[in-house]
Amino acid sequence: MVEDIIADVEDRMKKSVAALQKDFAAIRTGRANTAMFDGLRVSVYGTEMPLNQVATISCPEPRLVVIQPWDKGNLGEVEKAILKSDLSLNPSNDGNLIRIQIPDLTEERRKEYVKHAKHKAEECRVAVRNVRRDGNDMIKELEKDKEMSEDDAKNAISRIQKVTDKYIDEIQKLTDNKEKEILNI
Repeated sequence: MVEDIIADVEDRMKKSVAALQKDFAAIRTGRANTAMFDGLRVSVYGTEMPLNQVATISCPEPRLVVIQPWDKGNLGEVEKAILKSDLSLNPSNDGNLIRIQIPDLTEERRKEYVKHAKHKAEECRVAVRNVRRDGNDMIKELEKDKEMSEDDAKNAISRIQKVTDKYIDEIQKLTDNKEKEILNI
């Protein structure tokens, strides 16, 4: 029973960290990265679709993104979606595909991205702590219902804290690496 609770807690914490990694991948660093377009939706065929479902996105050079819609009729819609997004990018449409030069980030923009990354990391820490609280509540409930001894409950809570510390440390490492990547240190 305790092992199941701890395994569930660890699994949920792992998912929180994986979500943070995905969020970090979408933050611009001044280099071309296809993950920048993961959240971009394009209005095609009467519905909103993710860009990666209507086009091929590639990075042939460190500062160039090439987007090639499978249906050339969607080229204008893809271009509109990029212009409307908060990516601050200027697409160049040549009738067959869209080229996007990734400009150097200004110091001010880099600081904004670092602040955004730290905010995402804090949200992840809160999620991990909430999972810890849920696990501890389950353990205390078992102790209250006399399904485990006080010593076993303390040991289980201590194990949950160790798992929590491990994931909080991992979040900090990811955040530090992303900050270095954004600031080009």
